[in-house]
Amino acid sequence: MRWLTSLSALWLAATAKAAVSHDDDGNIRSIALRTHTLQQPYLDSDMASRWYDFGGDAIVRTDSYIRLTSNQPSQNGWLFSRVPLTATNWEIEVEFKIHGKNQLYGDGFAMWLTKERGKLGPVFGHSDEFEGLGIFVDTYKNNRPGVVFPYVMAMVGDGKTSYNKNNDGKDAEFAGCSARGIRHSSVPTKLRLTYFQDKSLKLELQYKKEDDWALCFETNEPPSIPSVTYLGFSAETGELSDNHDIISVKAKNLYTPGGQSGKSSPGSGGQRNRNKSSGPKKSSGGWGWFLFKFLAFGMVVAGAYVGWTAYRTSKQRTHRF
Repeated sequence: MRWLTSLSALWLAATAKAAVSHDDDGNIRSIALRTHTLQQPYLDSDMASRWYDFGGDAIVRTDSYIRLTSNQPSQNGWLFSRVPLTATNWEIEVEFKIHGKNQLYGDGFAMWLTKERGKLGPVFGHSDEFEGLGIFVDTYKNNRPGVVFPYVMAMVGDGKTSYNKNNDGKDAEFAGCSARGIRHSSVPTKLRLTYFQDKSLKLELQYKKEDDWALCFETNEPPSIPSVTYLGFSAETGELSDNHDIISVKAKNLYTPGGQSGKSSPGSGGQRNRNKSSGPKKSSGGWGWFLFKFLAFGMVVAGAYVGWTAYRTSKQRTHRF
């Protein structure tokens, strides 16, 4: 009975873990990427981060934030993962804070998924002519009529194209949206970037209400992102300045049961995308098959134990006679 009780407990634990990993429609699951997740206290016991490097003017307050730039002119700082992000489909959620006491402020900060890492430069503190994806939270308007700032935009770098500060990157913009109120918001400000290879790229923002995610952009024709990139953040100030803080980073690998991570459609992409999922579902994949094998193995072990116990009892009785 003790064996069966333990087996039942393990089965319930495994079922609970599987349920947590499902998304709302039950098709997409996630695994936390520890190598790209960052939260307080940020540093290990030896006062260094195991998974991230930081440099420039960035400072770390273990109880509060990683400040890429302080509210002072002519600063730039960066924070980059030490190991590359190689997941095919992923979701990255970042809590940040942009604030200061100035009436005029700038310039903003950027999130990077690039082949380069930790290189200071003129694009929100990062080097220009990058290769990969940049998400820019631009708080200062240079010359872009008809657009409300702060403005959030994506740029896909091919290693040759430059970011033009004079028109706030308009000629190289992949997608974007205005985000008035993202600076000095009364709720935690967050961005959530979700990528499915060859399927979709989606950026959502939280800055109006908690748990109220505003869609910035979504495309079913995502850009080609290098298969090996580093996740990073950078910020800069010029004559105008602001505090640019990273509070936490949560990274997940997204996949579907049966090992179809490279062909899955996004859970929020609507019925049309879900109908286009390639290939039939494999009955041998996922947690269901694992639990079946686990229970079968447990029953075999329990049966063997009961049989051995009966055999030992029989032998003892034989010796008595």
